[in-house]
Amino acid sequence: MQIKRITLSEYQLVTGLFDKYRVFYKQPSDIPLAEKFIRERLENKESVIFVAFDNDGSPAGFTQLYPLISSVRAIKNWLLNDLYVDAAYRKQGVGEALIKTAMDFAAGENAVYLKLETAVDNYAAQSLYEAIGFKKQEPETGYLTYKIEVNKQ
Repeated sequence: MQIKRITLSEYQLVTGLFDKYRVFYKQPSDIPLAEKFIRERLENKESVIFVAFDNDGSPAGFTQLYPLISSVRAIKNWLLNDLYVDAAYRKQGVGEALIKTAMDFAAGENAVYLKLETAVDNYAAQSLYEAIGFKKQEPETGYLTYKIEVNKQ
């Protein structure tokens, strides 16, 4: 498996996975919408996307990060907003590898923490996050929030 940060010219590598991710969260499949959304995030430099590829070069999973800016602390942290592994590649360490790549990226950007949210009933994801070291925060709305320190400040 190889994990790579994709560029604007590579946006189509993730659109199929992004569409499946949206379907997982009960949205209708819409490839043109997925392509437009991903392309715009990269065009506008609003997100960072890492894609995991299997040995044949097929996309197996992705994660999309958004910056979180703290004016008071004068730092940028990161929100791991999207994480999806294609069903054929689950339970093979792809999700964990993507999360660790995101953690390394955030640490390299001098962030203090990486934050994510997941559905209250997404037990498989919660188990993975907690095993990696994310700490559960107080629940908000219908999601659980987790944070992990990537640099001590």
